[in-house]
Amino acid sequence: MSFTLESEEHTALRAAVAQLGKRHGRTFDREALWSEAAKLGYLGVNLPEAHGGGGGGIAELSIVLEELGAAGCPLLMMVVSPAICGTVIARFGTEAQKREWLPALADGTRTMAFGITEPDAGSNSHRITTTARRDPASGDWLLTGRKVFISGVDIADATLIVGRTEDSRTGRLKPCLFIVPRDAEGFHRRQIDMELQAAEKQFELTLDDVRLPADALVGDEDAGLLQLFAGLNPERIMTAAFAIGMGRYALAQAITYARDRTVWNTPIGAHQAIAHPLAQAHIDLELARLMMQKAAHLYDAGDDVGAGEAANMAKYAAGEACVRAVDQAVHTLGGNGLTREFGLASLITAARVARIAPVSREMILNYVSHQTLGLPKSY
Repeated sequence: MSFTLESEEHTALRAAVAQLGKRHGRTFDREALWSEAAKLGYLGVNLPEAHGGGGGGIAELSIVLEELGAAGCPLLMMVVSPAICGTVIARFGTEAQKREWLPALADGTRTMAFGITEPDAGSNSHRITTTARRDPASGDWLLTGRKVFISGVDIADATLIVGRTEDSRTGRLKPCLFIVPRDAEGFHRRQIDMELQAAEKQFELTLDDVRLPADALVGDEDAGLLQLFAGLNPERIMTAAFAIGMGRYALAQAITYARDRTVWNTPIGAHQAIAHPLAQAHIDLELARLMMQKAAHLYDAGDDVGAGEAANMAKYAAGEACVRAVDQAVHTLGGNGLTREFGLASLITAARVARIAPVSREMILNYVSHQTLGLPKSY
């Protein structure tokens, strides 16, 4: 892998998506952009060609999301539908599940949400309390539990729910993944009132003995964490792409303003107090992108362990870089940075999402400290 020059294919993809993003812009219509991106093959670029996808990987999908974000029109559900759910189904789903879901996820006609976070579990996936048990009479699964901060459930045809089943040999609970249709009986949602301005809404989910057929289980009941982290590593990589794109958009706005805004016959960008922080923001974003590209390369090469470390680092670096870039952009514009005209004020809240979700920066530091550095756990 070259870290100094993108392939011709990646360069062309980046340019084409940038043009798409430029046409839609900051005031984009989510459904229109989603539909056009799907028709152009961008939503399913990471999914297998045999099932209607582009045959690429997370590297290609992260380029799409980054460039849309840099144009001011990121599609949050790309993190969820093709990256998490599409990847898990492509790697572990049955042939029937692949035929049913992958072509539709690729062409945008169907969307899938992802439900893992719970009110009392936080970042600890081992404390998930949503449980699945077999109905001995029918062989159906019965799911019971709660989820919170689940994106786009109202526009998704189904949600890939992380539950836990009991191991008959040990009695211990192990994670498993289930496809839950939006209209399943006992599957309820409540929209969470968020300060965050986003096209995709956040929901709390309640599963009250939701009955699912046996084939709703994705993959092997005994695979456990292997299947779960097959989706979580792409989620971290795509969150990094989301953050880098947002940071690039904010930085571009600030650079244009610093060039044009003149005080006492001098563009404000000529002053080091303005120029240096913007240069630092650019450096931080470029460094984060390199780690994101490394993580995507490792994941696409099948190195799940190496990708896990790199994906966490990329998500951490991108989240920090994004927050600093947005903050400096707003500061560069002064009062104008808080107006609707420039579209930066709403990013102050949005940028913090990359620090918090899908895993907090503190948990990433915990991961690196004990997984990479070999230090003892603090928890």
